[in-house]
Amino acid sequence: MATLHVLSHSPFGDERLDSCLRLLGADDGVLLCGDAVYALREGTSTEQQLQAANLAQRLFALDEDLQARAISSALAKPVDYQAFVELSLHYDKVNSWL
Repeated sequence: MATLHVLSHSPFGDERLDSCLRLLGADDGVLLCGDAVYALREGTSTEQQLQAANLAQRLFALDEDLQARAISSALAKPVDYQAFVELSLHYDKVNSWL
């Protein structure tokens, strides 16, 4: 059962991203929104973690949050709110890491 994992908290304040990546299934997706998009900042340890996780085609980031924080990354596919809804329907479950 494929799950979309939604992270919205900064990866530098707690271990949510680490825990999520440890529990990630082969067909699971990750959506970064809010301060979680800071994980994509170039040269950070979190960016390296995401690269090592080999999430090609399964890592997404809310475009609005990327723009608000002036972050661009080739690792994550930017999505708008409509695409966020479509992603949540594509996956069997949605898990928000509150």
